Amino acid sequence: MNDAIGGKEEVSALARGLALLKVIGMAAAPISNRDLAETTGIPKATVSRLTATLVAAGYLKQSQDSDRFSLGPALLDMSSRYLRHFDLRTVARPHLSELSEFAGASVHMGVRDELDMLIIDSLRPRSALISSRIEVGSRMTIATSAAGRAYLGALPAAEQAEVLEQIRLESGENWPSIEPRLMAGLDEYARLGYCSSFGEWHPHIHALGFALKGPRGERYGVSCGGPAYLLPKDVMLGRVAPRLLETAQRISQEAGTVSTD
Repeated sequence: MNDAIGGKEEVSALARGLALLKVIGMAAAPISNRDLAETTGIPKATVSRLTATLVAAGYLKQSQDSDRFSLGPALLDMSSRYLRHFDLRTVARPHLSELSEFAGASVHMGVRDELDMLIIDSLRPRSALISSRIEVGSRMTIATSAAGRAYLGALPAAEQAEVLEQIRLESGENWPSIEPRLMAGLDEYARLGYCSSFGEWHPHIHALGFALKGPRGERYGVSCGGPAYLLPKDVMLGRVAPRLLETAQRISQEAGTVSTD
């Protein structure tokens, strides 16, 4: 059975199964069929059939003596296979590690997942006294994070406009307060080659972000930042920003993706 959703043909059962996986993956604890049905709007009988199928395939794990579910080992295997395709991480990591040590800041590399940047690599300086809570698998919003804004700023015009429209629709009544700062960030990227976020993504975090493009056209956002009291704005702009741009250039050169457009 096919459903037309958003103007595109989707296999209904597959779309519903993926929706369940997403909800379960974002839950803080194993979640029941009843809760899944209430969260997704999918009938409970259908949810039960889908979770049974996903358990049999290894994509879900059922808690012993209950109908609560968490993600299964098959997804870990798929995630590992997916991450192995990120060749740019191998190229970028030594340069990002050097940037992290120079700035005394955490560096995070992410890819877009809907309106977030999903962190796929995270580095901290050896001198760090405070450990960042941002781990692989964490998310940063595109609209307020330095990495997200840089990613958005690097997109071709048509794709950028499409993402901006999605952000506008998702933001609803908050859009008038988000738009000016987001557009200023895009202008900042166009002028300077990086984006800043001083307390916008998190009130106590200062960060600068830049974008990278992989050899197959895949795009990434990278942030370099940390506690505001350790990395004040003048230090970030005066000392860290020049090294950040050098790092972006070196990674692009090594990956063979330097662009002149």
